[in-house]
Formats: sequence, structure tokens, C-alpha cells
Amino acid sequence: MKIYTKTGDKGLTSLVGGSRVSKAELRIEAYGTVDELNSYVGMLRDQEVNYPRKDFLKEIQDRLFTIGAILASEPEQTRKQIPDLLLSDVQLLETAMDTMDEELEPMRFFILPGGHPSISFGHLARTVCRRAERNVIRMAEESDVNTLVITYLNRLSDYLFVLCRKMAQELGIEETAWKPRVH
Repeated sequence: MKIYTKTGDKGLTSLVGGSRVSKAELRIEAYGTVDELNSYVGMLRDQEVNYPRKDFLKEIQDRLFTIGAILASEPEQTRKQIPDLLLSDVQLLETAMDTMDEELEPMRFFILPGGHPSISFGHLARTVCRRAERNVIRMAEESDVNTLVITYLNRLSDYLFVLCRKMAQELGIEETAWKPRVH
């Protein structure tokens, strides 16, 4: 099977269900950002510090593919079965955060992103996740969107923040406090 089809050469793409839409549509921007996020989560999974979490991060990537399929589907499409996103997927993120949080010092200040490439990759993933969430919320203002998609993305960005803190702890990197300049 060839990767290139030439069907998108005029700026259109197909949704699951068959409709052709502009590649500039918000729906395409939303699931394209989820795809970008998935790549960053893959980069996080490849970091040595995350070796113990690689299977969990792979599960997150799988859920992001599910979210992409949900967002790429016309609401009325019934020709193809779309994987489910479940409340238990959100709960897994919450449980993972709670477990990491138990081992972390309480936050006493805002944290500047960075300190180590692995941590920086995590913060990039977190900010792309927030962008994906904003895109999906805008999309939901125009059409039906499974609200669990928004919940999952919101919780995932929280998870990625806690993961960055956990990586800093495991790598022995001191978190950098944001100290606002006062005139």
C-alpha cells in the first residue's frame, strides 16, 4: 500500500464516515494536535528515566489514537467501529498522579520548565496537550464532542506536569522556582 494517495493535494481530507473537509478545519487542527501530542509522549516514553513507565506511556499513546479516531469521525458515522474512551482511562491517570504525588515534596511555588532534556520534553508534551484541549473545546462549541475527550486531555496535562516533577526527583534535578520580578 502506498503512503501517498494524492487525494489531499487540493487541501481536503476525509473524515471517518467519508466526508471530505478542508485540512484547515478546526476538527483537523484538533486531531492533528492530538497526533503531535502523541509524538511527544513517544519521545517521553523513549527517555531512560521513564523506562519503568514505558508501558503506561504506551497506553496513553493508545488512548490518544482513540481520541484521534473519535475526533476524526463524523458524529453520525456508523460504517466503522471507533474504539471507546472510558472513564476508567481518566481514573488510571488520576491513580498514577496520586502515586507519584505521594513521593514528591509539596509544591510551594510555580516551577519553570526545564532542568534536563527529559523534563523539557515532558513540559513540551504538557503544553501541546493543553493546546489540544483548547482546540477540542473550541470544536465542542461548534459540534458534538464526547466530553470524556476533554476530561481525558485535561487530566493528561495534569499527569504530564506531575510526571515532570517526578522525573526531576528521579534525576536529582532541583526544580527552578519562578520568582516574579517586582518593580
